[in-house]
Amino acid sequence: MVIYLQGEVDENIGLDEMTPRQIVAELDKHVVGQAAAKRAVAIALRNRVRRQKLPAEMAADVMPKNIIMIGSTGVGKTEIARRLARMSNSPFLKVEASKFTEIGYVGRDVESMIRDLCEIAVEMTREEKIEEIADKAELNVEERILDLLLPPPKTSLSTGFFDFDEEETEAAHDSSESARVENDQFQRTREKLRAQLRAGKLDNRIVEIEIREKSFPTIELAGPQGIEEMGINMKDMLGNLFQGRTKRRKMRVDEAMEYLMQEEEERLIDMDTVARLALERVESAGIIFLDELDKIAGRESGHGPDVSREGVQRDILPIVEGTTVNTRYGMVRTDHILFIAAGAFHVSKPSDLIPELQGRFPIRVHLESLTIEDFKRILTEPKNALIKQYRALMETEGVMIEFTEDAIDAVANFAARVNQTTEDIGARRLHTIMEKLLDEISFEGPDLEPKEQRIDAQYVNRMLAETVKDQDLSRYIL
Repeated sequence: MVIYLQGEVDENIGLDEMTPRQIVAELDKHVVGQAAAKRAVAIALRNRVRRQKLPAEMAADVMPKNIIMIGSTGVGKTEIARRLARMSNSPFLKVEASKFTEIGYVGRDVESMIRDLCEIAVEMTREEKIEEIADKAELNVEERILDLLLPPPKTSLSTGFFDFDEEETEAAHDSSESARVENDQFQRTREKLRAQLRAGKLDNRIVEIEIREKSFPTIELAGPQGIEEMGINMKDMLGNLFQGRTKRRKMRVDEAMEYLMQEEEERLIDMDTVARLALERVESAGIIFLDELDKIAGRESGHGPDVSREGVQRDILPIVEGTTVNTRYGMVRTDHILFIAAGAFHVSKPSDLIPELQGRFPIRVHLESLTIEDFKRILTEPKNALIKQYRALMETEGVMIEFTEDAIDAVANFAARVNQTTEDIGARRLHTIMEKLLDEISFEGPDLEPKEQRIDAQYVNRMLAETVKDQDLSRYIL
């Protein structure tokens, strides 16, 4: 599972100026509680900024302090790491440790996480370059569309040095004047069309453009670690042999603009520069969230799938320690990538990891199970709190939902009670409870009368009491 994210911090201050306290305050807007984990990641992020201000010789020796987050599912481990990546606009990859296998087994090898991170960084850098050239690309596309809608007049003036008689000279002058008038008229018409194009009035007009066929054959390489998609393009291998052929195709103006915009972006962006900047970004600012570390913490049992657990740990070790990985964009050093590992560690313990790997995760933080007060805060406080989401969703159909204080208390109590009596899945329990609670309102939608719906404790009890009371049923529904 890969999650691609980009920065969205609204603050006027840059990351370089944010203190650990300010970083924690920003995380507080999205994640409830877990002060110890927020403090640890804030220090790790700030140390990254500090390292960049050191002399090059010393900076090379300052390694990131990798973190292990210990806590049950749904308490905010992944969300903290995701928000941290957004805040720093860093290439971020979430990957499950249990998906890797030891070399010699069929499955993904651990180096693939670095290759995936590079792909994310390239896409992030490319998007930023697109923003930089967006205005120029739009102007070029506009000109190309106008050329299709109104081709330039085919007039030319003679400029050579020839002997003309008087009648021929007068005719040439008249021709030149006529061409000038025609050109002025063409420019006025073109500007009118430009205004209509920008206003969207020509979107349904049909134009004919040349499109390049991009159906180049690709191959996959199968190695000892299973099938690894290397993205090898036959065009790159065989030069111009597979040059894309062009064909003419009719399409609407708005569709043509979208296609031509992609062509202009490819023409204006230097992908070699993008790849170089992306690799530098991975090496200096990459973050990998290694989830389910507890699933590979057990030692070899000698039978079944467990036989590769310690082998996977030994394969992960050089990546975390610092090594060089070959990617399609070039060699990447992993020395300064920040690794944040996480796991419930119900059955195994961090001490069950091989000692070498334990030493590469010096910071360990325990995330607390959520309380009733935490559930109430999760429902209301974050920027995109659950209640705010459901209100916004129903407002799109004209339904206004009002939650009373006692309703929020009741939902939080139900969530805590079900987590205690069944599996503790943390804040994810709120999603299932809210879906069950708003089932009728969501189903009725625009047909609902009245449009103003008030949800109080009585309504919550009526919708949830029977389900929560039946232990067997609640295991399947909640």
